[in-house]
Amino acid sequence: MKNLMNTHVRSDSPTTGFLFKLMGFLLMGLLLTGCERPVPESVQSGYRGTGMAQVYNPRLLEIKTEKNQPPDVIPAADAGGPKASEVYKNVKVLGDLSVGQFTRLMVSMTNWVAPNEGCAYCHNVANFADDSKYTKVVARRMTEMTQHINAEWQPHVAQTGVTCYTCHRGQPVPSEIWFKADHQPQGSNFMGDKAGQNEPSPVVNLSSLPNDPFTPFLLESKNIRLAGPTALPSGNRQSIKQAEWTHGLMVHMSTSLGVNCTYCHNTQSFQTWENSPPQRVTAWHGIRMARDLNLTYMEPLTEVFPAHRKGPLGDVAKANCATCHQGAYKPLNGAPMAKDFPELLKPALTASKVAAK
Repeated sequence: MKNLMNTHVRSDSPTTGFLFKLMGFLLMGLLLTGCERPVPESVQSGYRGTGMAQVYNPRLLEIKTEKNQPPDVIPAADAGGPKASEVYKNVKVLGDLSVGQFTRLMVSMTNWVAPNEGCAYCHNVANFADDSKYTKVVARRMTEMTQHINAEWQPHVAQTGVTCYTCHRGQPVPSEIWFKADHQPQGSNFMGDKAGQNEPSPVVNLSSLPNDPFTPFLLESKNIRLAGPTALPSGNRQSIKQAEWTHGLMVHMSTSLGVNCTYCHNTQSFQTWENSPPQRVTAWHGIRMARDLNLTYMEPLTEVFPAHRKGPLGDVAKANCATCHQGAYKPLNGAPMAKDFPELLKPALTASKVAAK
């Protein structure tokens, strides 16, 4: 009996130590299981074995979906009655709309851009015809830009179109804009222009890629190149810097749309157009659209914007892919907001056009 009683496991025995360790590992596993990120989901978009698949994180997808919900739409107004240009002073754009249509659009724009500030964000409420506020001058030009996008850039926006809300999402300044980066903040050195390499930036997911991939492609028209068609020295004159700029832009586009490379490219040959998904053509037009908007509408407003609205190099805010997409493969998940505002689908009659008729 004494021997049987002595067969109990001692607390300091190797067996007990193993059991405690095993229980610790199991407990840690249970805790980690509770904190585990959702298992990513993949959607095959090409032949099996080619790597043509889109990978989504359900948790992030839910956040992006909620972020890209369209706002409520005010019911359409009567097109009849006097025109806005006949009732109000200094209506340089949208003057051909009826008073009802004009008022509806102004209220909608207020909700889209400055719901907290109201009309006073753009207007001198003592004299609505006054153009003294820079925000009114900018808003007028942005209205023309929106019309230009919907009328001239359907190869990118299709029939879905855009409104002020596409970029602003209820904020006076869109959350996704960009300025030129100072590639030599410490002055020039023997390495020359580093183009922002090895200066980690959220723009390129904190990688060592150039931290301003926008100026070369969305403001200037440098070639977007990675692999040349021939080997050096027989014609391929694309540099490593050009390749890294391209990688930076592609990282931005992937993050902005919430997709991976195969959304636009075929993994058998990233440079070949013949077997690429149709989205690549849409993206090609999108790059050129952003460049057009920055050069035609944003840069000319440099003198209009006050200093506190400009970047460190004195340039104005500009658009990139994230400005509209904000994590969704289609802005607002493809909600066709523009159809409810036909006045934004084509350029309106400005005062000069009315006079010319």
